[in-house]
Amino acid sequence: MSTERLIYLPLGGAGEIGMNCYVYGYGKPGEERLIVVDLGVTFPDMDSTPGVDIIMPDITWLKENRNRIEAVFITHAHEDHIGAVGHLFNDLGAKIYARAFTSNIARHKLNEYGIEGNAVQTCSKWPETVQVGPFTIGFLPISHSIPESSALVIDSPKGRVIHTGDFKLDTTPLVGEPWDPELWAEVSKDGVKALVVDSTNVFAKHPGRSEAIVTPAVEKLVAEAENMVVATTFASNVARVRSLAEAGAKAGRSICLLGRAMRRMIEASVETGVLKDFPPVIGAEDAVNMPRDNVMLLVTGSQGERRAASAQLARGKYNGITLKEGDLFLFSSKTIPGNERGVIRIMNQFSEIGVDIVDDGDGDYHVSGHANRPDLQTMQDIVKPQIVVPMHGEHRHLREHVKLSESLGRKGVLAVNGMMIDLSGNEPKVCEYVETGRTYLDGSVQIGALDGVVRDRIRMALNGHVLVTVILDEDDEMLGDPWCEVMGLPEQGRSHAPLVDVLEEDLSQFIGRAGAKTLTDDAKLEEGLRRVTRQSALNEIGKKPEVTIVVSRLS
Repeated sequence: MSTERLIYLPLGGAGEIGMNCYVYGYGKPGEERLIVVDLGVTFPDMDSTPGVDIIMPDITWLKENRNRIEAVFITHAHEDHIGAVGHLFNDLGAKIYARAFTSNIARHKLNEYGIEGNAVQTCSKWPETVQVGPFTIGFLPISHSIPESSALVIDSPKGRVIHTGDFKLDTTPLVGEPWDPELWAEVSKDGVKALVVDSTNVFAKHPGRSEAIVTPAVEKLVAEAENMVVATTFASNVARVRSLAEAGAKAGRSICLLGRAMRRMIEASVETGVLKDFPPVIGAEDAVNMPRDNVMLLVTGSQGERRAASAQLARGKYNGITLKEGDLFLFSSKTIPGNERGVIRIMNQFSEIGVDIVDDGDGDYHVSGHANRPDLQTMQDIVKPQIVVPMHGEHRHLREHVKLSESLGRKGVLAVNGMMIDLSGNEPKVCEYVETGRTYLDGSVQIGALDGVVRDRIRMALNGHVLVTVILDEDDEMLGDPWCEVMGLPEQGRSHAPLVDVLEEDLSQFIGRAGAKTLTDDAKLEEGLRRVTRQSALNEIGKKPEVTIVVSRLS
């Protein structure tokens, strides 16, 4: 009996949307040769991760098994699938494989870290395959909201796995390859052990809509606008960006791209031949000097990002361009759950200027890039997998997708981050648990989610901070009074006296009462000073602030 096994291990993206990172392995238990599929990021928020720049999967397990990694495969160039390649490449030490457009984006990310472009291998689409270790892998085209999205056909001695990546069933995607059910049926005809599949829209009951249906509504809206038109969408949705640009050009407007990501995606599309007919664009300096009704801006920031072009225009000016009353701003995008406050803030700022806002509340100006429930059923009916492993979704999405699979007579398994699944037999089974989590990029430093840095930052944000300084002479007598510096706290409390004065008085009394054991022991003294400061503040202002104690001793 064979002792080798085929395993699937999600490290990010299973039980959440974003930060995708999946591992496949084949070999003897604990000795499997590994491939990594996608290295994505997710984005912070001010409530739970203040000050953090991006969030990446914790790849400690991969680093510990670095010598077993054969390669990294990237399904497509969305940030939640490719955003961490530059940050984590050196930890893995394995070549990256991707199709041309995705390779272009990956090389730019690696170049920012001084990593040469030959770290990325450009692959052609199926039926071309790549042999790495015990795996033979091919990039199977699938439609999505970014060019050259691909599922992965992963062949091993234990059978074929198809990892869909993100997908929709769109026969007219405008940019990129259309959904080809005959090709997928051909790839699946000899049997598929497991379908590891996108679950994002499992609760959407109607079939997904094509990118092509957006164009007429956008063209009509832009043609009827009287002043400057601004539109935002996901910069990576090159088909949508082109549709918006073409609508502007048909209306006689010059097109201006604002925002680094918007320009970068269009440049990559042109460089790799994905786009051959994008309308001419002008620079911001030209747009400023043109009549407002002759300009259309395509800008970043559809999710309310504070530093993006949309947010800066809402605050007043970006690259010399300002919006005025009567201008039109179109959100040709869906607001990702969790981003609502940022988007609404920008909408209100535009409203205060007098800008007319159009969003996608009626579904006229945006279609999802993910397969809806009927489409997921169609995918299963074509592939006919033995096992279905939902991924790319929150826990509720995965659970519902398992239910859908089982209602279709297939074996489903709910595998969240850190749950290693043995796919070797006729039944999927959990064979191991791996500790997973998140890694934060905080400025230029990577920190663990449990390191305490962000936790302390949140505590200071919630409760304020007090710095207490005490000076003692060689006889452990206090020189002068303790003094306090406060940040993020009100100046006065219940007693109507200055908060600093109340704190300093209570600290002086504490030191005056303290015995020799406390005054000669820095740890005990600091503990007592911190306790008194927090209790005094609680009495005055109803909060226990974070406290830093500095004890200086003169010898």
